[in-house]
Amino acid sequence: MDADSGDSESFWVAFHDCLYVVPHCGYVLKCTRKIKVLPTASVLDMLAARTEQIPKDRIQLSVDLLPRNYYNIQADLPEPLPPPLDPKTLQPVNPALLERLFARELVRQEVSSERMIKIPEEVLEAYRMIGRPTPLVRARRLERFLKTPAQIYFKAEYLSPTGSHKPNTALAQAYYNKQEGTQRIVTESGAGQWGSALAMSSAIFGLKCRVYMVRVSYDQKPGRRTMMETYGAEVKASPSKETKYGQSLLAENPDHPGTLGVAISEALEDTVTHDDTRYCLGSVLNHVLAHQSIIGLEAQKQLESIDVEPDMFIGCIGGGSNFAGFAYPFLGEKLKGKSDAEFVACEPKAVPSTTRGTYTYDFGDSAEMTPLLKMHTVGHKFISPPIHSGGLRYHGKAPSLCYLIDKGYVRSVAYHQNEVFRAAQLFAQTEGLIPAPETAHCIKFVIDEAIRCRENNEEKVLAFNNCGHGLLDLKAYEDFLAGRLIDYEPPEIEIVSYVK
Repeated sequence: MDADSGDSESFWVAFHDCLYVVPHCGYVLKCTRKIKVLPTASVLDMLAARTEQIPKDRIQLSVDLLPRNYYNIQADLPEPLPPPLDPKTLQPVNPALLERLFARELVRQEVSSERMIKIPEEVLEAYRMIGRPTPLVRARRLERFLKTPAQIYFKAEYLSPTGSHKPNTALAQAYYNKQEGTQRIVTESGAGQWGSALAMSSAIFGLKCRVYMVRVSYDQKPGRRTMMETYGAEVKASPSKETKYGQSLLAENPDHPGTLGVAISEALEDTVTHDDTRYCLGSVLNHVLAHQSIIGLEAQKQLESIDVEPDMFIGCIGGGSNFAGFAYPFLGEKLKGKSDAEFVACEPKAVPSTTRGTYTYDFGDSAEMTPLLKMHTVGHKFISPPIHSGGLRYHGKAPSLCYLIDKGYVRSVAYHQNEVFRAAQLFAQTEGLIPAPETAHCIKFVIDEAIRCRENNEEKVLAFNNCGHGLLDLKAYEDFLAGRLIDYEPPEIEIVSYVK
């Protein structure tokens, strides 16, 4: 072939592809150890070898196949969820009253029983802008290290601009608020992943944003704070002096570490005292979990394309959005009797809402401003220990997830943070990715399960949501490597029952 011909570029690209195996590519050339000069006929053979396909380790989904609707699991539950209650009357809350807090469309979605909710074109455009669809990746190096017959797949949600799955609902919530004339949105954030996502989304849709960040994370994760401020958001350490509730807590304890419940209370107080403001929540509520379902809907298409059906779906749980976003589309199939897959939710032993808490009605915040929600809880006055998994320090969980755990559709497990970071380090050293401390909880389960598969010679397929990277959590890894992490576990948990 003439080096100056029009086909020279495609020839050398093809030739290069045949000589080198790029990680996660879909085609491979089998080579021997002996190196020799190849005749022209062998080069042609190599070009033909590009068609020898092996199972892909990185499954991409075309932008054209980006889901056009969210999945709402409420449509497939055996019965309606226990409704939010007015704490004064203990009667179901009128959804119209929530419109002072949330955008009207979000309130409508919260109580909707329709299975699929259309995604606005402007939100789809924003999803494409931030890199959706995300890849489904096979963790083949981890499999080899563990010498397991299990196959391990994960959804790469850490690839978003802010490093987590949180933009999936942040963009939707910012859009709906902008459409309804909201000028300013307020929220809370634990680890800062949600706050970062909402700050970015506010910038995209032209809204002002304030984030009340749990003080212990505010101090532990200055990078997250800087990211939010770079996007234009105000960031306040919670408890703060900006609200009456924050002031009261600081008066009692100037060194109060803060909790997600406290930060929620401050964000709600801020919202109801400013007419131009609406509140946004990063987890727990039905509309948030529905927005996150785009993760699982993409994963369904990706798994179908390689003819793989996972035996287990795993995710970490703080409020429940990351687990629900990945697992609910598949759980819907189980609810309809079309799947016998297992679903496992992983939480910290320091805040064991589902493994040691009580399934009862409780407030969603510390100041008792929210309606009562039926959920697994360790109590809204619970002071969370300063573990590095800031996104998992919430006292309760999503009502829909708690219902599914209570009915046996999902099981939950809990881990100490040192064992979680050991799993994260192994994942980093095999797969090259440093996971967020939250994500590391489900990685711990996946590694343990893969070892069980090796010991029992089981060929299971394990799938989990890699919901965030740990590049802004390196202080946590520094403390782990230095042996400074403390494993917390509450000796007793006292919970007030509001509904007899």
